[in-house]
Amino acid sequence: MKKVPELSSFGLHLLAMTLMLVDHLCIALAPQQLWMHCVGRLAFPIFAFLMAEGFCHTSSRARYARRLLVFALLSEVPFDLLASGRPFDLSHQNVLWTFLIALGSMQLLERAAATSRPAGRLALGAAATLGGFAAGTLFMTDYFGPGVWMVLVFYLFRGNGWQQRLSQLAGLLLLNGALLAGQTVLLFGLPLPVQSFAVLALAPIWLYRGRQGPHGRAVRWLFYGFYPAHLLVLAAAAALAN
Repeated sequence: MKKVPELSSFGLHLLAMTLMLVDHLCIALAPQQLWMHCVGRLAFPIFAFLMAEGFCHTSSRARYARRLLVFALLSEVPFDLLASGRPFDLSHQNVLWTFLIALGSMQLLERAAATSRPAGRLALGAAATLGGFAAGTLFMTDYFGPGVWMVLVFYLFRGNGWQQRLSQLAGLLLLNGALLAGQTVLLFGLPLPVQSFAVLALAPIWLYRGRQGPHGRAVRWLFYGFYPAHLLVLAAAAALAN
């Protein structure tokens, strides 16, 4: 029997990091290369998927949240330098803040599922979904409220069944093709939102079968540290180029 190809969590992390690097290279050094921005759109959904998986599998939610908080703080100045050329810019926050909000939303959804009273489930569910969207938008975190919801799509529709995959596809089409739609590119003569290329990230995501791959503290710190480190390097390169 022909073996079905699969990607581990480690492989998905490496792929997402590479795609993110391509996108940020475009921002820093080659803004005219729109194809790089299109390719880079696939990174966030993969990270969102890994965030949902990490929430479900982590041995300590508190440590998970602390790591996100520490690296969100460490990444903010490098992010602002690359995004605006200024070390402090409150108009746009890095993506780890989006994931922190999503972490809180998933925690509330988990509590909602464990609540026996319908009114309690409704209140917690609304706080998780609407509150998460509002927080991402009001605090101007990367990908805003729809970014929080993208993590929730992968959390609420976990699994490899056709129903889950169809729900993931519908969710990503709505979020990326409508709510996050902005700049467009002509494809076969038709205008297509650049952000809609993010839906293609489902192809590698659906190759995941639960295998973790290489892991451990060193790998974990490599993945977390890559984000602020590469932002800082690219911000410096962009400053030198200008």
